[in-house]
Amino acid sequence: MGGGSWATAIAKICLVNPDRNINWYMRRDSQIKAIKDTKHNPSYLSSVAFDTSRISFTSNINDVVRDSDMLIFATPSPFLKSHLKKLKRSLRGKVIVSAIKGIVPDENMLVSEYFRLKYGVPEENLLAIGGPCHAEEVAQERLSYLTIGGKGYEWASWLADTLSCNFIKATTNDDMFGIEYGSVLKNVYAIAAGICHGLKYGDNFQAVLMSNAISEMNRFVTAMCDSQRCIDDSVYLGDLLVTSYSRYSRNHTFGTLIGEGYSVKQAQMEMEMIAEGYYGTKCIKEINEERHVYMPILDSMHNILYDKISPAVEIQLLSDKLH
Repeated sequence: MGGGSWATAIAKICLVNPDRNINWYMRRDSQIKAIKDTKHNPSYLSSVAFDTSRISFTSNINDVVRDSDMLIFATPSPFLKSHLKKLKRSLRGKVIVSAIKGIVPDENMLVSEYFRLKYGVPEENLLAIGGPCHAEEVAQERLSYLTIGGKGYEWASWLADTLSCNFIKATTNDDMFGIEYGSVLKNVYAIAAGICHGLKYGDNFQAVLMSNAISEMNRFVTAMCDSQRCIDDSVYLGDLLVTSYSRYSRNHTFGTLIGEGYSVKQAQMEMEMIAEGYYGTKCIKEINEERHVYMPILDSMHNILYDKISPAVEIQLLSDKLH
């Protein structure tokens, strides 16, 4: 479900097995036609070639829900509700997988919670995909790691087996909410890392920033869902590090532009892509108004992105709170 880079990468992974077919929903018929004509997604990961005879394309969300048992959502979080507004069919009996690394705006809900509360999907039919796995490296078949989180162990194990191949190692855990919150927060911290990069802070400071970021993530995730987890597992710490350091990270790029002097609007226009951390900052800030977790990095990002505080001033103030 989705036509962007991450959706394209997941489609590639699913089709590694030559005996497997998929249904692929995307909003624009023009994008579907382009993929059918060229065997590539011309807009995202255009190097990936697809055997389109093994793909059933549709721009009708009701058709893909009718014809599929498992739905993997890989749309940007700000657009999820607009896609679902067209949904007329019941999700009863469907397994819903969130590959969305963001929170549903306005609702301030995790994607899994949104499907549970708004569409009645039982928790055992909900899964989340996380881990340090840039779509661009999937396109190049560079070894990457995924974690499938959920209470439905059989479905999680089946999906992990399905996604595993020569360049993907997939494992499971039962910390779906922790994976989802961690996926949101790592984007926020990647923007912070990008801003510091744009302001010419060095590697020494970035290391301190990341050390504090994983501690901050752990405090918040524990406050929201206190289950057993090891925060230095790849699905948490690994995803944080790759998103904060990689040249493929759109959140880091977005932050770098702001650190270099671009306004938020200018940075968004320059990128022409969604930086999930921008929306995640506001959502987590609002959630934390009730939880009161100590989150100085999040607060600094909110001050810069939404209150228009000077990045140079705000990061200098933040530096006195790090250790």
